Amino acid sequence: MSIAVVGGGSWGTAVSWLLGGKGIEVSMWVREPEIAESINTSRRNPIYLKDIELSASVTASSEIKTAVSAVEAVIIATPSIAVRSMAQAMATYVPADTPVIVLSKGVESGTSMLMTQVLADVLGNPARLAALSGPNHAEEVSRGIPTATVVASHDEVVGRFFQELFMTRTFRVYTNPDVVGVELCAASKNVIAIAAGMSDGLGYGDNTKATLMTRGLAEMARLGAAMGANPLTYMGLAGVGDLIATCTSKHSRNRSLGEHVAKGGDVAGWEAKTQMVAEGAVSCITVDELARQHGIELPITIQVREVLHAQGSLEDAARSLMGREARDELHGMGLVDD
Repeated sequence: MSIAVVGGGSWGTAVSWLLGGKGIEVSMWVREPEIAESINTSRRNPIYLKDIELSASVTASSEIKTAVSAVEAVIIATPSIAVRSMAQAMATYVPADTPVIVLSKGVESGTSMLMTQVLADVLGNPARLAALSGPNHAEEVSRGIPTATVVASHDEVVGRFFQELFMTRTFRVYTNPDVVGVELCAASKNVIAIAAGMSDGLGYGDNTKATLMTRGLAEMARLGAAMGANPLTYMGLAGVGDLIATCTSKHSRNRSLGEHVAKGGDVAGWEAKTQMVAEGAVSCITVDELARQHGIELPITIQVREVLHAQGSLEDAARSLMGREARDELHGMGLVDD
């Protein structure tokens, strides 16, 4: 079997390690030719997950045609802002029936499309598309630390295909037909993780973080209910599972960004320091815009957006959240009559 992995960051490298370990031929696309050369000669990515040795069945190229031609499936693991451009770049070389799965987490700016919707817009045939999400930090996946994930697809056959493809002794894969819910969870939880990181940076305690996570899950579920997602998806791996990992882990980019900002930094400074992208910095805008389109208010998301992009103060954000009108805990979550 030959699989293309589009993206040479931490997640793309971890997935390539995972599949290469199963003896699958992996063709990676990476942006920089020097990274491709390093992977092909030393079996290591010189920038991301440097200590991970890739299988000899993994090769890399900076030419998209070389990476995706004549493969049985394509895995997209770029930042969400690059998904459309990468889909456009590979469209000529990927047949209309080739399964494509996206690991990127976000809502597209301007269109408010989820990642599978972006792919369908460019590549067509949405039945062959899927999304993967869960508590899956690349640093742990690439070390064989046990975890689980969920594959969401409209077509059961496609979902089963990717379930079997990714499943290993240490990487357990479930399926879920709720594509909208899984993708909304993936985008929304990153914003809540930034808020959790801000709480850490301010020196607040466990009570504060637990409150942010729980109320964050509530606002995530409210948006999902408005868009027809299954409420139970938010109790699963893509929902509460990924939320826990992203809000608490030392590996979490979004939590780290929030902590950095709370200590006086900004998004640009964090990205320059880490050479990574925190999806929540964009998602706090795009998820908020999507919610407004559906008449949904996301209080934590709004405050994260204010702090990151409108010079809002953390003190004002805390006062705003704590001073909101008292409501029923399950309001708007699709679980009780509102």
